[in-house]
Amino acid sequence: MKNACALFLAGFVVSIGLPIISYADIHPEAGPLGTTVTISGGEFGDFQSTQHNRVEFNGISALVQQWEADFIMVKVPLKAKTGQVTVHNGEKEISVGSFAVQNVQIHRLEPEIAEAGSTLIVHGKNFGNTAGSRDPNTMFGVNQVLVNGIRAQVQKWRPDKIEIAIPANAGTGKVEVRLASSDPLPDGSCCAPVDYILSNAVPLTVIPKISIQPTEGPVGTKVVLSGQNFGDSLPDDAAVSIGGQPAGIAQWTNRTIVIHVPLNAKSGPVTLTNRGETREVAHFTLQRSEVSDLTPDSGPIGTLLTIKGKHFGVLSEGGATAYAFDFETGGNGVEVGGVPAVIHRWLDNQIDVWVPFSAKSGKVVVKRGASIPHPDGTCCQAREVVTHVAGTFSVVQPKVTSYFPKSAGLDEIVTIKGSGFGSFLKIAEPTKLSINQKGHDWEIYRLDADISRSEVLLNGLAAQVVSWSDHEIQVRVPRRQVFGVTNPDGINLNMLEGELVVKRGSWDILENKKCCTPKKWISAVAGPFTILKRGLPDPSGLNPNFHLSD
Repeated sequence: MKNACALFLAGFVVSIGLPIISYADIHPEAGPLGTTVTISGGEFGDFQSTQHNRVEFNGISALVQQWEADFIMVKVPLKAKTGQVTVHNGEKEISVGSFAVQNVQIHRLEPEIAEAGSTLIVHGKNFGNTAGSRDPNTMFGVNQVLVNGIRAQVQKWRPDKIEIAIPANAGTGKVEVRLASSDPLPDGSCCAPVDYILSNAVPLTVIPKISIQPTEGPVGTKVVLSGQNFGDSLPDDAAVSIGGQPAGIAQWTNRTIVIHVPLNAKSGPVTLTNRGETREVAHFTLQRSEVSDLTPDSGPIGTLLTIKGKHFGVLSEGGATAYAFDFETGGNGVEVGGVPAVIHRWLDNQIDVWVPFSAKSGKVVVKRGASIPHPDGTCCQAREVVTHVAGTFSVVQPKVTSYFPKSAGLDEIVTIKGSGFGSFLKIAEPTKLSINQKGHDWEIYRLDADISRSEVLLNGLAAQVVSWSDHEIQVRVPRRQVFGVTNPDGINLNMLEGELVVKRGSWDILENKKCCTPKKWISAVAGPFTILKRGLPDPSGLNPNFHLSD
């Protein structure tokens, strides 16, 4: 009975020339201009041409993207008004419902003041479900957000929230959302040029970007703020804080600010105050220095100690000298038994130091200096040193218990046994602290008594080290200065008889806290040694005017 009534009613509507009422669904039923709308559930017939098959929003033709007998996809035309949506198939007109045109509106920006390159959240409504195609040359265009007229990169797009990256070249101005669409040509075909509808404009203040490096470290860490327009001199109200605590300002230029993490700092925001304006520029994570290992735990002077851990920072921060801890001003350094050690290398996760000549057995302490500045950032209300015990080191004296043979020819091997010899670093031993630096700077330098920290002397001559351990040393009898033209046999008799001596050398920090004293030595005398004439070259082949000692 119901079907019969429906057929009668439909025929009556057609007979009087009114649109056929359809039970088709339209989705969505509301949205901004340019919205893609789907119409489904009706009997729309087959698609023949853009003039024969049309969809109108309150009398304005829409661009048909897809037409099936029971499914149509169209875009709401830019001139559409709220009203009825009708499907036309030739002379057949089907009403499928109504569509409410909604305005694109921005409610607020988060934040209202932001750096170029940072993320901005645009809150509002009727933005649509997507920004559309990523290709701006598509026939339908791409939805966009403009910052001061410059297109921003879209990170997320939702109907009520859009996240963008503020363009690096965008200045202070207005933020607008614009939705793209394209209407059909008069004959219904695709497409009229892409056009846009604009939201309301909301002001945004874009401030210069400030970068910060590093963003983590222990107390005393030097932090550099890079930007622009800081001012050529320190303003009266200038201040930088880390985690709410004032930081010491070491340098202030128009593009660079250098600060030091204060002793009482906490993890938290880095805040800059300059000429009446305060802004948060980054987040700093305070790290605590930690020691995990110390090797070796005993040895003679000149031993290279390795301290492993993390968050040691940079040696030059906090008032350190080039090589040692500055006790007068505070700073970074290492003590061995209460005596400042000579720094060989300082990394964030490893420190290498030479055991100084005057070192005592005792604790190895890593020191890091920091201060609490005055409220205006000048130094200092307080200056302290944070200490971390790495372990205990025992200073031992080299001791020779035996050696053999007690006489040998040139190039022959001599074995020395005992204890406390330490280690011999084949790469580092033949150098001293200044050689590498002078070499890189193309300065003239000479090898002198400060070259080695470990050596064996045979009758006053440095022997070639074959192997070296804490309990045994093997050396080769040297050739240098053993022979010459001082007698008929070409033998320097003064070099044949003497003593075998094991030596260890190191330095101390000077009284002015700089590095370093001349090399100082401790010696372990093994006993007498004779260099035999075995292995000498044929004197007849020598140039009588040549001295190998030269």
